[in-house]
Amino acid sequence: MPRNITILDTTLRDGAQSEGVSFSLEDKHRAARELDRLGVNIIEGGNPASNPKDAAFFADPPVLSKARLAAFGATRRADSSVDDDPGLAALLCAKTDMIVLFGKASLFHAREILRVEPGLNLRMIEESARFLVERGRTVHFDAEHYFDGYDHDSGFARECVNAALRGGASSVILCDTNGGALPWRAAEITRAAVKEWPVPIGVHCHNDSGLAVANTLFAVEAGASIVHGTFCGVGERCGNADLCSVLPALSAKMGCATDCDDQLPSLTRAARLIADVMNLEIPSRTPYVGSSAFAHKGGMHSDGVRKDRRSFEHIDPARVGNARRLLISDQAGRAALLDRLAGIAPDLTRGDPRLTEIANRLKLSEQAGYVYEGAEGSFQLMALRMLGRAEPHFEALDFRVFCEQPWTRGGAQAYIKIAVNGREEITAAEGDGPVNALDLALRKALCVFYPELASVRLVDFKVRVIDGGGTGSTVRVSIESTDGGAVWGTVGVSRNIMEACWRALTDSIEYKLSGLTG
Repeated sequence: MPRNITILDTTLRDGAQSEGVSFSLEDKHRAARELDRLGVNIIEGGNPASNPKDAAFFADPPVLSKARLAAFGATRRADSSVDDDPGLAALLCAKTDMIVLFGKASLFHAREILRVEPGLNLRMIEESARFLVERGRTVHFDAEHYFDGYDHDSGFARECVNAALRGGASSVILCDTNGGALPWRAAEITRAAVKEWPVPIGVHCHNDSGLAVANTLFAVEAGASIVHGTFCGVGERCGNADLCSVLPALSAKMGCATDCDDQLPSLTRAARLIADVMNLEIPSRTPYVGSSAFAHKGGMHSDGVRKDRRSFEHIDPARVGNARRLLISDQAGRAALLDRLAGIAPDLTRGDPRLTEIANRLKLSEQAGYVYEGAEGSFQLMALRMLGRAEPHFEALDFRVFCEQPWTRGGAQAYIKIAVNGREEITAAEGDGPVNALDLALRKALCVFYPELASVRLVDFKVRVIDGGGTGSTVRVSIESTDGGAVWGTVGVSRNIMEACWRALTDSIEYKLSGLTG
């Protein structure tokens, strides 16, 4: 039988302490509902004593179907009793049946940070746990700085845990609060704890050494049955153990069972939703859920995964809700090209000389500065033109862009003259800059013939110098467009920045008019 692992998500508490992350009350509700849907056992909703927002969250908690909501807070202060401690009072006001209580499990922290004698620190832990348990709460004790404290004075660290257990704590979480532990040491300390105490032992790992996920998995291997983590690895300083990596590792690689297993195919979607709530972008190279996690660029890699995914993929991407991507570049092999062209040229075969011509053109274009990894639109149009299957939807007869001083009203104007099936259209537009003005003028003229272009807009625009030619450098312009549904990328390269912009803009329009957006 697989060993069951309890998952506690602390995105809404420790994650909220991450630089650049700030939850609104509605954000916290939305993220909590998604975590509940994913199967997380315990959601640490925040510290009601630390700020009004967390107190309000517990006053009107989200409706959850399976997950238990837990409030987080500290043991009583040294100068107060449990009956008059404001932090403990706030935990009771949260009205959750579960409380994650943290206390110092390090002699150094007790003496130098709290400035209390060791015996007082032990009483603070025991009395606080008992106070909450006697009022009907289930207490999980976070032994803060346990790994460092154990290395400094293992006897005192263990006495802190014993104090929590005497107070009625039902489980103990060993915290690598500074994120400095190494995996094998985390395993040794966890194994000793599992052997010593007959309660569930968990781990809460920070990522300051880049080892939070490794330490978590080593601790589970050593017997830990509760795992703390956050989505996207957010948290203090370098963050916490990323559940996006921990969950599939537990299920797919370690033979453990979690209540998230059935929902694992929606992990990528959940990660993106929660990242969006936090106003963050998931780094493309994030394991399992990043856009590059199953992206293959080298020709041998692309060919290999088409024959057998196990050749270059450690897990089926569908198992975590992600998808394979065969990238288009000068390193792409025939397998990647066939994959990318299957939708527009299904008749192409591996031995088709036209495929060789497209591959050669791709390599020459990338040598000139084009990059097609994020510009599928321009790549498909290039291939269609080489195959003689691209019918231009308009002809640009003339365009001009005028720029004024940036502080005057109307930073730039664009004039454009186009022809569609012999019928000419002349128009102009004003924009915040030359590219914006040109984009607006082009779509304004074309909407006369193609009303569907009214929904198209640019969502991203990047310019990069690709040689060392100073103000006469060759530049690459990459743009991302959307029609409210599909999103596509195009690219243009030239020594004239406006020409590069024009190529990227016109490819974007042609891609939409060619029906390639789906």
